[in-house]
Amino acid sequence: MNIFYDENMPFAAEFFADLGQLTAFSGRSLSPTAICDADVLLVRSITKVNEALLKENKNLRFVGTATIGVDHIDQPYLSDRNVNFHSAPGCNAVSVAEYVLSALVVLAERYLISLSSLTVGIVGAGNTGSRLSEKLSALNIKHVLCDPLLADNPADKREFVPLEQALNCDVVSLHVPLTRKGKHATYHLLNAERLAQFNDNQILINACRGEVIDNAALLKMKQQGHPLKLVLDVWENEPNILSALISYCEITTAHIAGYSLEGKARGTEILYRALCEQLDILPNKRLADFLPAPAIGKVEIKQAFDEILLNQLVKMVYDVRRDDAIFRQQINVQGFDHIRKTYPTRREFSSITVKLNNGLSSDAPHQLGFNK
Repeated sequence: MNIFYDENMPFAAEFFADLGQLTAFSGRSLSPTAICDADVLLVRSITKVNEALLKENKNLRFVGTATIGVDHIDQPYLSDRNVNFHSAPGCNAVSVAEYVLSALVVLAERYLISLSSLTVGIVGAGNTGSRLSEKLSALNIKHVLCDPLLADNPADKREFVPLEQALNCDVVSLHVPLTRKGKHATYHLLNAERLAQFNDNQILINACRGEVIDNAALLKMKQQGHPLKLVLDVWENEPNILSALISYCEITTAHIAGYSLEGKARGTEILYRALCEQLDILPNKRLADFLPAPAIGKVEIKQAFDEILLNQLVKMVYDVRRDDAIFRQQINVQGFDHIRKTYPTRREFSSITVKLNNGLSSDAPHQLGFNK
């Protein structure tokens, strides 16, 4: 069995070595001829899987994307060809939530903002929005959820608010899939009209899909002097982004919010288990078998947990300013894809054990995801 996989899928060789002949490829430049003999195709979000890519392949039986998004996959086409498809929902949800928290910590320090004074509107309450909600709850940060699809689901008992209410919060964090059709389409969800409603003190974070915001309208608004604070991890037309927008942002990164080692590797593991199920093989490998030990494995907190300690603890694991600096320095020289391909290893909170001194009342570090 010929298994072709994106070279940026962590531990793919380790997980799939026993299942077939492995071939790694560059996701952006993959050609129809290169995968004409593939039985299994494993991709990430930069590879569009459609008839144009698969026109020379007659053997394909399984396609997997090691990502939560599926807008790069022509699922009806795969279904017509009887090709089994799997994505990796939730694989990098923790990573994205920790990216947002790092951004909030950085901006709170930069502008002397108390995180506890903020309200956060989470637009999109699926896996990623839910993980962010859990972390904000651990810090007693007030937030609301907006997700009309889940709001219509009687099985979901959470409280949801209309989009307009979420957009009035101090911080608006976007976590929706990209959809172009239907009543709740998210393409240009924040168009010129909605962007104009933001006030001078708000923070807008986009770590889902670039096309959810009309980037041209956003640039025009910023060029006219609107002080809206921007954190952009995703951009329209990646990798050919609207570079003029960069200088108007507080934090800019190259679609790497979900790029923790754990987040990317969970996607690999999910696809491994899905392929084993299709092949009727009992999976005998797990992510814990391959994850390296972190550079810092354990810390002890000897005082009451507060926002200063939160700042230190979050930055010790992930300081988003590093990725912002890399982006600004390299985007015009190395390019968008190079930044993603050479992304430095980043770990999640769970890689570190936090010991709390006896008598401390707050268990917030563990609720945030740090190990006990």
